[in-house]
Amino acid sequence: MILKVRELMVIIVLPYSLMKEREEQQLKKAFGDRIRKIRKDRDLSQETLALICGLDRTYIGGVERGERNLSLINIYKISKALRVPAKELFDD
Repeated sequence: MILKVRELMVIIVLPYSLMKEREEQQLKKAFGDRIRKIRKDRDLSQETLALICGLDRTYIGGVERGERNLSLINIYKISKALRVPAKELFDD
């Protein structure tokens, strides 16, 4: 946002981190739903996926329920375990 006051331009930067909590929850839920769908298409249990990834089963469950905000490393681990490119986890 740019605000002009008495010929002085003031630039106000609103950080992306101010995303509304509801939007964050929707994003995490959609991502988790996508992982669940791919996992089920591969006929894998949460436990099997977790073992392949080297992550805890409860972590995978939390991801699928939209309760976790994944790190880039964990996204990579999950994509490798599901044998899909990481970008596919973001596709609808």
